[in-house]
Amino acid sequence: CPFCEKWFKDVEPNLIKDYVDTGKVKFAFRHFAFLGDESTWAAQASECANEQGKFWEYHDYLYKNQGPERSGTFAKDKLKGFAQTLGLDSAKFNSCLDSDKYAKSVTDDQTAGKEAGVNGTPTTFVNGQLVLGAQPYSAFKAILDGELAKTK
Repeated sequence: CPFCEKWFKDVEPNLIKDYVDTGKVKFAFRHFAFLGDESTWAAQASECANEQGKFWEYHDYLYKNQGPERSGTFAKDKLKGFAQTLGLDSAKFNSCLDSDKYAKSVTDDQTAGKEAGVNGTPTTFVNGQLVLGAQPYSAFKAILDGELAKTK
């Protein structure tokens, strides 16, 4: 999703650096693959990469190489090529992706998201507080700092 790409480029790196890497907060990623097959395949592919300890590298590569929605950018053959570029064991990755072994996990993430009020991406939760859209880093900083102040 183009708004997720914006969030990835403008917000996520700062949140990781300022809050996650410093041990102030934990960051959990959940899939909300709602843009058709390519979106679902990309989510599954990132879980296959995770089997080889490369979830975040694969995640980053997807966002850095994102094309227009439903353009073939995340077709299975391209996702397999991304894995090879990142040095993953291609045979294991390809077998994983072709098996659809993470289809239920990706669907479960989306179902849980819908039940929690997610209807688009990016959506973030901070201690249960729903933050919709590609908000600027300053908005997340204010929310996180406010939540952290409550713990002191």
